[in-house]
Amino acid sequence: MRPRTGVELYDETAARASRAVLAGYSTSFGIGTKLLGRSARRGIEAVYGLVRIADEIVDTRRGDDAAALLDELEDQTARALDSGYSTNLVVHAFAQTARRTGIGHDLVDPFFASMRTDLTVREHDRASYERYVYGSAEVVGLMCLAVFLDAARRPGDPLTVPDAATQAGARALGAAFQKINFLRDLGADYAELGRRYFPGVTPENLDQPTLDAILAEIAADVATARAALPSLPPRARLAVAATLGLYDRLTAELAATPPRELLARRVHLPGRTKVSVVARAVAHEAVDARAAVSARVVGRTA
Repeated sequence: MRPRTGVELYDETAARASRAVLAGYSTSFGIGTKLLGRSARRGIEAVYGLVRIADEIVDTRRGDDAAALLDELEDQTARALDSGYSTNLVVHAFAQTARRTGIGHDLVDPFFASMRTDLTVREHDRASYERYVYGSAEVVGLMCLAVFLDAARRPGDPLTVPDAATQAGARALGAAFQKINFLRDLGADYAELGRRYFPGVTPENLDQPTLDAILAEIAADVATARAALPSLPPRARLAVAATLGLYDRLTAELAATPPRELLARRVHLPGRTKVSVVARAVAHEAVDARAAVSARVVGRTA
């Protein structure tokens, strides 16, 4: 086994930094990544790392210098997309992944635009809400799709171009996760950050019909995301199915929680519940995948 070069050591150290960010902030997302192969898992960790750091600037730091810090992070990311290198380890890991999988400014720029919105916008109308969800979540779903399809791509190989339905599924996946988290954080977002994401929804007017309408919107996104599962590579299909299973369970818990209670506490799943939900979701998706393969084989031999 040959010794690692200095470049390889730096790349690996950057990858470990992003892995630590994911491990520190998200158990649900982390469970899904464990079902991926090494290259895809490393790529998803890199995407999550950058997204999380930006989110921490606008949600946790929130000081007078938050806008400047976000600008600096965006500038670092832009330079690294061009050069493939950054002195910021999380940005470096993201840039390595982005350059390998074709993630470019068409996805990165809307993401930072939505993050910047959090520093100034306190409530949304339908148009600004849809723009925000696109930039903060749907493009992240598209970034993850790029990783699933091309994490192991070698220099010079063509990028995999997903069809429209697969892209729609990736966008819907990101949107569903974001909207579920909006609901989970409804009280804290308003009380601590002064933000209201759902158009026209306030703590004072959140009633059961309003909650039902939001849950129906989420269900439509989940259905679109689930319909695209068969087009994903096998291990990515299982990973996304596992994560969808967790968020299905969270959605059920949200639906069973009275609106007033949603404002007072954050709905979450115990660790043991997460493990059992993931196991069932993966087993179910594996059966569906095998059935689809068998059907194709029968179709070709008929």
